[in-house]
Amino acid sequence: MRRIALLPGDGIGPEILPCATAVLDAVAPGRFTYTEHPFGGAAIDATGEPLPAATLDACRAADAVLLAAVGGPKWDQGGPRPEAGLLGIRKALGLFANLRPVKTIPALASASPLKDVEGVDLLVVRELTGGIYFGEKEEGTERASDLCAYSREEVERIARVAFGAARGRAGKVTSVDKANVLATSRLWRTVVSELHSAEFGNIELNHLLVDNAAMQLVTNPRHFEVILTENMFGDILSDEASILTGSIGLLPSASLGGDGPGLFEPVHGSAPDIAGRGVANPLAMILSAAMMLRHGFGLESEAMRVERAVDTALQDGLRTADLGGDANTEQALDAVLARL
Repeated sequence: MRRIALLPGDGIGPEILPCATAVLDAVAPGRFTYTEHPFGGAAIDATGEPLPAATLDACRAADAVLLAAVGGPKWDQGGPRPEAGLLGIRKALGLFANLRPVKTIPALASASPLKDVEGVDLLVVRELTGGIYFGEKEEGTERASDLCAYSREEVERIARVAFGAARGRAGKVTSVDKANVLATSRLWRTVVSELHSAEFGNIELNHLLVDNAAMQLVTNPRHFEVILTENMFGDILSDEASILTGSIGLLPSASLGGDGPGLFEPVHGSAPDIAGRGVANPLAMILSAAMMLRHGFGLESEAMRVERAVDTALQDGLRTADLGGDANTEQALDAVLARL
């Protein structure tokens, strides 16, 4: 029996997380137990902090963590921020590798604001516990700073993840940096190149400046297979890539580290404007559970069944509001369950 820590979080989180557990129980009945814990803004309201010690202890004791969403304008007026819980849990669990697959579905090609997106199938491998998000900070009304720092070890370990992922795909990695300006990017490019030459010579490696990568993602997305990049660039580029699928409501992610539990969550936010209405798209949450089956538990066939059920439901006409339709959360879940 595998233990899963559930973090519903804020906004639409408590509405979409039960969809994931319903699918997990349908595809692998009797295999999982669940415990639910406060996180993000909900935890601030309950305990005064976004990542209570009891929640972190429960996550460490679990075999995997399933997170829905955090944040909202309610907590933007000063004091602790829900997003600090995300940074804290990533650091505490050693989750240095964030995997964000972006794959277009033929039935949704018209939903993308871009043309000619059919056949896109890429993976963003984002370094998750270093860089500017975790650097020393100075904050004031007249001056502020955020330190961006990377070590050779941090770059090498995330590059190994990207090269390893490329072996299971078309064998092509695009490393994205800003080496013409940033010292951290020059170290990044050096370390990635040296590791490639020493251990992964059979993988094709290209280097691309981040501004060019942003342009190429919308003009030539099929050029990419595996995108390897640092924390902030990966955050921005993976959200940009979401428009290729037609909606950010379709994108899952996995955050992985060493021997501890992985954390699996949709890429989208808490969508407070639609919270409580029962209309949120649960598909990214469900697909995040599929990534948990694959990367957290090694249940490849079960993961593929969930992904096929989502694809088939969309091909058969399922459309939530973000995809131009009128299906609500419950109807979307029922469509996926029916196709399992």
